[in-house]
Amino acid sequence: MTDSDTRPSQAVDRRSARAFAPASIGNIGVGFDLLGHTIEGPGDAATVRAIDEPIVRIDAIDGDVPGLSRIPLVAEGNTAGRALIELRAHLGLAHGFAVTLHKGIALGSGLGGSAASCVAALVAANALLDAPLSREALYPFALLGESVASGSLHGDNVAPMLLGGVVLATETRAIRLDAPDLYCAAVHPAFVLETRDARAVLAPPYPLGELVHQTSHLALFLTGLARGDRALIADGLHDVLVEPRRAALIPGFADVKRAALESGALGASISGAGPTVFGWFDTRAQADVGGEAMVAAFRRAGLDSRAYVSPVNGPRAEVIA
Repeated sequence: MTDSDTRPSQAVDRRSARAFAPASIGNIGVGFDLLGHTIEGPGDAATVRAIDEPIVRIDAIDGDVPGLSRIPLVAEGNTAGRALIELRAHLGLAHGFAVTLHKGIALGSGLGGSAASCVAALVAANALLDAPLSREALYPFALLGESVASGSLHGDNVAPMLLGGVVLATETRAIRLDAPDLYCAAVHPAFVLETRDARAVLAPPYPLGELVHQTSHLALFLTGLARGDRALIADGLHDVLVEPRRAALIPGFADVKRAALESGALGASISGAGPTVFGWFDTRAQADVGGEAMVAAFRRAGLDSRAYVSPVNGPRAEVIA
Protein backbone atom coordinates (compact mmCIF):
# COMPACT_ATOMS: atom_id res chain seq x y z
CA MET A 1 0.00 0.00 0.00
CA THR A 2 1.33 3.44 -0.94
CA ASP A 3 0.48 6.18 1.49
CA SER A 4 -1.16 9.18 -0.12
CA ASP A 5 0.21 11.40 2.68
CA THR A 6 3.80 10.93 1.50
CA ARG A 7 5.08 14.14 -0.08
CA PRO A 8 8.38 15.25 -1.61
CA SER A 9 10.90 16.84 0.72
CA GLN A 10 9.99 20.41 1.58
CA ALA A 11 10.74 23.01 4.21
CA VAL A 12 8.69 22.76 7.39
CA ASP A 13 6.07 25.51 7.20
CA ARG A 14 4.47 24.81 10.55
CA ARG A 15 5.56 24.31 14.12
CA SER A 16 2.51 22.51 15.47
CA ALA A 17 0.03 19.85 14.36
CA ARG A 18 -2.92 18.09 15.98
CA ALA A 19 -4.02 14.57 15.02
CA PHE A 20 -6.85 12.26 16.02
CA ALA A 21 -6.61 8.46 16.22
CA PRO A 22 -9.79 6.34 16.41
CA ALA A 23 -10.47 3.49 18.79
CA SER A 24 -9.90 -0.05 17.62
CA ILE A 25 -11.08 -3.63 18.04
CA GLY A 26 -7.96 -5.65 18.81
CA ASN A 27 -7.64 -9.35 17.94
CA ILE A 28 -11.06 -9.48 16.22
CA GLY A 29 -11.49 -12.57 18.36
CA VAL A 30 -9.71 -15.13 16.24
CA GLY A 31 -6.53 -13.15 15.44
CA PHE A 32 -4.83 -12.71 18.80
CA ASP A 33 -2.17 -9.96 18.53
CA LEU A 34 -2.46 -10.19 14.71
CA LEU A 35 -5.76 -8.67 13.57
CA GLY A 36 -7.57 -5.45 14.34
CA HIS A 37 -9.87 -2.83 12.87
CA THR A 38 -10.86 0.71 13.74
CA ILE A 39 -14.27 2.08 14.64
CA GLU A 40 -15.91 5.46 14.31
CA GLY A 41 -16.62 7.47 17.43
CA PRO A 42 -14.21 7.50 20.37
CA GLY A 43 -10.53 8.31 19.99
CA ASP A 44 -7.53 10.18 21.34
CA ALA A 45 -5.99 13.41 20.05
CA ALA A 46 -2.43 14.68 20.29
CA THR A 47 -1.04 18.15 19.70
CA VAL A 48 2.67 18.07 18.88
CA ARG A 49 4.94 21.12 18.71
CA ALA A 50 8.41 21.20 17.22
CA ILE A 51 10.81 22.64 19.80
CA ASP A 52 14.46 23.66 19.54
CA GLU A 53 15.53 21.53 22.51
CA PRO A 54 16.52 18.03 21.29
CA ILE A 55 14.17 16.13 23.60
CA VAL A 56 10.65 14.72 23.74
CA ARG A 57 8.48 15.91 26.58
CA ILE A 58 4.83 15.41 27.56
CA ASP A 59 3.49 18.81 28.57
CA ALA A 60 -0.02 17.80 29.62
CA ILE A 61 -2.64 15.07 29.50
CA ASP A 62 -6.31 15.96 29.67
CA GLY A 63 -9.64 14.45 28.72
CA ASP A 64 -13.03 13.30 29.91
CA VAL A 65 -12.04 9.82 31.10
CA PRO A 66 -11.14 8.77 34.68
CA GLY A 67 -7.67 7.75 35.76
CA LEU A 68 -5.62 10.32 33.82
CA SER A 69 -3.22 10.68 36.75
CA ARG A 70 -2.09 7.09 36.12
CA ILE A 71 -0.70 7.94 32.69
CA PRO A 72 3.02 8.78 32.88
CA LEU A 73 4.15 12.29 32.02
CA VAL A 74 7.72 11.03 31.68
CA ALA A 75 8.19 10.58 27.93
CA GLU A 76 10.08 7.29 28.17
CA GLY A 77 7.20 5.70 30.07
CA ASN A 78 4.43 7.12 27.90
CA THR A 79 3.37 5.39 24.68
CA ALA A 80 3.30 8.64 22.71
CA GLY A 81 6.56 9.86 24.19
CA ARG A 82 8.39 6.60 23.55
CA ALA A 83 7.21 6.52 19.93
CA LEU A 84 8.51 10.03 19.29
CA ILE A 85 11.79 9.26 21.04
CA GLU A 86 12.29 6.34 18.66
CA LEU A 87 11.29 8.48 15.66
CA ARG A 88 13.79 11.21 16.59
CA ALA A 89 16.60 8.74 17.11
CA HIS A 90 15.95 6.92 13.85
CA LEU A 91 15.83 10.10 11.77
CA GLY A 92 18.61 11.89 13.66
CA LEU A 93 16.44 14.96 14.16
CA ALA A 94 18.08 18.06 15.59
CA HIS A 95 14.83 19.38 17.02
CA GLY A 96 12.53 17.86 19.61
CA PHE A 97 8.81 17.54 20.26
CA ALA A 98 6.46 18.77 22.98
CA VAL A 99 3.23 16.80 23.26
CA THR A 100 -0.20 17.44 24.73
CA LEU A 101 -2.54 14.45 24.83
CA HIS A 102 -6.33 14.54 24.95
CA LYS A 103 -7.80 11.23 26.07
CA GLY A 104 -11.17 10.23 24.68
CA ILE A 105 -10.78 6.46 25.13
CA ALA A 106 -11.27 5.12 28.63
CA LEU A 107 -8.30 3.42 30.27
CA GLY A 108 -8.53 -0.36 30.47
CA SER A 109 -11.43 -0.44 28.01
CA GLY A 110 -10.13 -2.82 25.35
CA LEU A 111 -10.51 -0.11 22.71
CA GLY A 112 -6.82 0.65 22.19
CA GLY A 113 -6.46 3.77 24.30
CA SER A 114 -2.71 3.51 24.83
CA ALA A 115 -2.24 2.80 21.12
CA ALA A 116 -4.41 5.75 20.06
CA SER A 117 -2.32 8.26 22.01
CA CYS A 118 0.82 6.79 20.46
CA VAL A 119 -0.50 6.88 16.89
CA ALA A 120 -2.05 10.33 17.18
CA ALA A 121 1.29 11.73 18.38
CA LEU A 122 3.21 10.01 15.58
CA VAL A 123 0.85 11.23 12.86
CA ALA A 124 1.00 14.79 14.22
CA ALA A 125 4.81 14.75 14.50
CA ASN A 126 5.09 13.24 11.03
CA ALA A 127 3.24 16.25 9.61
CA LEU A 128 6.03 18.49 10.95
CA LEU A 129 8.86 16.65 9.18
CA ASP A 130 10.59 18.01 6.10
CA ALA A 131 9.80 14.71 4.36
CA PRO A 132 6.86 12.97 6.05
CA LEU A 133 7.12 9.20 6.25
CA SER A 134 4.58 6.73 4.89
CA ARG A 135 2.17 5.20 7.36
CA GLU A 136 3.95 1.85 6.96
CA ALA A 137 7.25 3.53 7.83
CA LEU A 138 5.70 4.88 11.05
CA TYR A 139 4.62 1.40 12.11
CA PRO A 140 7.86 0.30 13.84
CA PHE A 141 7.82 3.42 16.02
CA ALA A 142 4.18 2.82 16.91
CA LEU A 143 5.00 -0.77 17.88
CA LEU A 144 7.77 0.37 20.21
CA GLY A 145 5.58 3.07 21.71
CA GLU A 146 2.69 0.71 22.39
CA SER A 147 5.04 -1.82 23.98
CA VAL A 148 5.44 0.55 26.94
CA ALA A 149 1.85 -0.21 27.93
CA SER A 150 1.48 -3.79 26.74
CA GLY A 151 4.91 -5.17 27.59
CA SER A 152 5.30 -6.77 24.16
CA LEU A 153 5.45 -5.95 20.46
CA HIS A 154 2.02 -6.42 18.94
CA GLY A 155 0.39 -4.18 16.39
CA ASP A 156 -3.25 -5.23 16.32
CA ASN A 157 -4.26 -1.77 17.61
CA VAL A 158 -1.64 0.62 16.23
CA ALA A 159 -1.63 -0.87 12.71
CA PRO A 160 -5.35 -0.34 11.96
CA MET A 161 -5.14 3.13 13.47
CA LEU A 162 -2.34 3.99 11.06
CA LEU A 163 -3.88 2.38 7.97
CA GLY A 164 -7.62 2.29 8.67
CA GLY A 165 -10.00 -0.64 8.24
CA VAL A 166 -9.08 -4.26 8.91
CA VAL A 167 -5.35 -4.86 9.23
CA LEU A 168 -3.03 -7.84 9.63
CA ALA A 169 -0.15 -6.84 11.89
CA THR A 170 3.06 -8.74 12.60
CA GLU A 171 6.24 -7.50 14.27
CA THR A 172 7.59 -6.48 10.84
CA ARG A 173 4.59 -5.74 8.61
CA ALA A 174 1.22 -4.01 8.67
CA ILE A 175 -1.09 -4.99 5.81
CA ARG A 176 -4.56 -3.61 5.21
CA LEU A 177 -6.99 -6.36 4.26
CA ASP A 178 -10.01 -6.18 2.01
CA ALA A 179 -13.22 -6.67 3.95
CA PRO A 180 -16.88 -6.62 2.90
CA ASP A 181 -19.20 -3.84 4.03
CA LEU A 182 -20.03 -5.14 7.48
CA TYR A 183 -20.82 -3.30 10.70
CA CYS A 184 -19.48 -3.60 14.22
CA ALA A 185 -21.29 -3.01 17.48
CA ALA A 186 -18.71 -2.46 20.23
CA VAL A 187 -20.18 -2.24 23.73
CA HIS A 188 -17.99 -0.82 26.48
CA PRO A 189 -19.13 -1.42 30.07
CA ALA A 190 -18.26 0.85 32.98
CA PHE A 191 -15.60 -1.54 34.16
CA VAL A 192 -11.80 -1.42 34.00
CA LEU A 193 -9.78 -4.46 32.95
CA GLU A 194 -6.04 -3.84 32.83
CA THR A 195 -4.26 -5.27 29.80
CA ARG A 196 -1.49 -6.79 31.89
CA ASP A 197 -4.06 -8.59 34.08
CA ALA A 198 -5.91 -9.88 31.03
CA ARG A 199 -2.66 -11.20 29.56
CA ALA A 200 -1.70 -12.89 32.82
CA VAL A 201 -4.48 -15.49 32.39
CA LEU A 202 -3.05 -16.58 29.04
CA ALA A 203 -0.05 -18.50 30.36
CA PRO A 204 0.55 -21.82 28.57
CA PRO A 205 0.08 -24.71 28.08
CA TYR A 206 -2.41 -24.83 25.21
CA PRO A 207 -3.46 -28.29 24.02
CA LEU A 208 -2.52 -29.07 20.43
CA GLY A 209 -6.15 -29.66 19.49
CA GLU A 210 -7.10 -26.13 20.56
CA LEU A 211 -4.25 -24.69 18.48
CA VAL A 212 -5.43 -26.62 15.42
CA HIS A 213 -9.01 -25.43 15.89
CA GLN A 214 -7.88 -21.82 16.30
CA THR A 215 -5.69 -22.03 13.20
CA SER A 216 -8.54 -23.44 11.15
CA HIS A 217 -10.84 -20.66 12.34
CA LEU A 218 -8.25 -18.02 11.46
CA ALA A 219 -7.82 -19.53 7.99
CA LEU A 220 -11.59 -19.55 7.40
CA PHE A 221 -11.90 -15.97 8.65
CA LEU A 222 -9.11 -14.61 6.43
CA THR A 223 -10.43 -16.51 3.42
CA GLY A 224 -13.88 -15.12 4.10
CA LEU A 225 -12.51 -11.57 4.18
CA ALA A 226 -10.62 -12.08 0.92
CA ARG A 227 -13.65 -13.53 -0.85
CA GLY A 228 -16.22 -11.29 0.78
CA ASP A 229 -17.92 -14.49 1.94
CA ARG A 230 -19.99 -13.79 5.03
CA ALA A 231 -20.60 -17.49 5.73
CA LEU A 232 -16.86 -18.18 5.89
CA ILE A 233 -16.35 -15.14 8.13
CA ALA A 234 -19.04 -16.43 10.48
CA ASP A 235 -17.52 -19.93 10.49
CA GLY A 236 -14.14 -18.47 11.35
CA LEU A 237 -15.07 -15.91 13.99
CA HIS A 238 -14.72 -18.31 16.93
CA ASP A 239 -11.92 -17.81 19.45
CA VAL A 240 -11.17 -21.07 21.28
CA LEU A 241 -7.82 -19.99 22.77
CA VAL A 242 -8.09 -16.58 24.41
CA GLU A 243 -11.79 -15.89 24.93
CA PRO A 244 -12.43 -18.91 27.21
CA ARG A 245 -9.63 -17.80 29.55
CA ARG A 246 -10.70 -14.15 29.69
CA ALA A 247 -14.47 -14.60 29.77
CA ALA A 248 -14.61 -14.89 33.55
CA LEU A 249 -12.88 -11.51 33.91
CA ILE A 250 -15.86 -9.72 32.30
CA PRO A 251 -19.12 -9.70 34.30
CA GLY A 252 -22.00 -10.98 32.18
CA PHE A 253 -19.82 -11.84 29.17
CA ALA A 254 -21.66 -15.01 28.17
CA ASP A 255 -25.02 -13.22 28.24
CA VAL A 256 -23.65 -10.25 26.28
CA LYS A 257 -22.18 -12.50 23.60
CA ARG A 258 -25.43 -14.46 23.40
CA ALA A 259 -27.37 -11.21 22.95
CA ALA A 260 -25.16 -10.29 19.97
CA LEU A 261 -25.54 -13.70 18.32
CA GLU A 262 -29.29 -13.79 18.88
CA SER A 263 -29.47 -10.36 17.22
CA GLY A 264 -27.91 -11.79 14.06
CA ALA A 265 -24.19 -11.25 14.60
CA LEU A 266 -21.86 -13.24 12.36
CA GLY A 267 -19.70 -13.62 15.44
CA ALA A 268 -18.91 -11.90 18.71
CA SER A 269 -16.00 -11.85 21.13
CA ILE A 270 -13.84 -9.70 23.40
CA SER A 271 -12.23 -6.56 21.98
CA GLY A 272 -8.55 -6.52 22.78
CA ALA A 273 -7.97 -7.34 26.42
CA GLY A 274 -11.58 -6.41 27.27
CA PRO A 275 -13.93 -5.61 28.84
CA THR A 276 -15.46 -4.23 25.62
CA VAL A 277 -17.40 -6.88 23.70
CA PHE A 278 -18.00 -6.61 19.96
CA GLY A 279 -20.14 -8.25 17.30
CA TRP A 280 -19.94 -8.14 13.50
CA PHE A 281 -23.23 -7.69 11.63
CA ASP A 282 -24.43 -7.65 8.03
CA THR A 283 -26.18 -4.27 8.28
CA ARG A 284 -26.10 -1.14 10.39
CA ALA A 285 -29.71 -1.77 11.43
CA GLN A 286 -28.75 -5.20 12.78
CA ALA A 287 -25.74 -3.70 14.55
CA ASP A 288 -27.94 -1.04 16.16
CA VAL A 289 -30.34 -3.70 17.45
CA GLY A 290 -27.47 -5.92 18.54
CA GLY A 291 -25.76 -3.07 20.38
CA GLU A 292 -28.93 -2.32 22.31
CA ALA A 293 -29.34 -5.99 23.23
CA MET A 294 -25.72 -6.17 24.42
CA VAL A 295 -26.19 -3.02 26.54
CA ALA A 296 -29.26 -4.63 28.11
CA ALA A 297 -27.26 -7.79 28.85
CA PHE A 298 -24.55 -5.81 30.62
CA ARG A 299 -27.26 -4.04 32.59
CA ARG A 300 -28.52 -7.41 33.81
CA ALA A 301 -24.98 -8.04 35.05
CA GLY A 302 -25.10 -4.78 37.00
CA LEU A 303 -23.01 -2.68 34.60
CA ASP A 304 -23.88 0.43 32.66
CA SER A 305 -22.41 0.39 29.17
CA ARG A 306 -22.27 2.30 25.89
CA ALA A 307 -22.58 0.96 22.38
CA TYR A 308 -20.58 2.26 19.42
CA VAL A 309 -21.79 1.21 15.96
CA SER A 310 -19.39 1.62 13.06
CA PRO A 311 -18.46 0.19 9.68
CA VAL A 312 -15.87 -2.56 10.07
CA ASN A 313 -13.84 -0.64 7.48
CA GLY A 314 -13.30 2.18 9.93
CA PRO A 315 -11.25 5.39 9.64
CA ARG A 316 -7.52 5.88 10.12
CA ALA A 317 -5.71 8.50 12.19
CA GLU A 318 -5.58 11.93 10.53
CA VAL A 319 -4.21 15.41 11.11
CA ILE A 320 -7.12 17.62 12.13
CA ALA A 321 -5.37 20.97 12.70
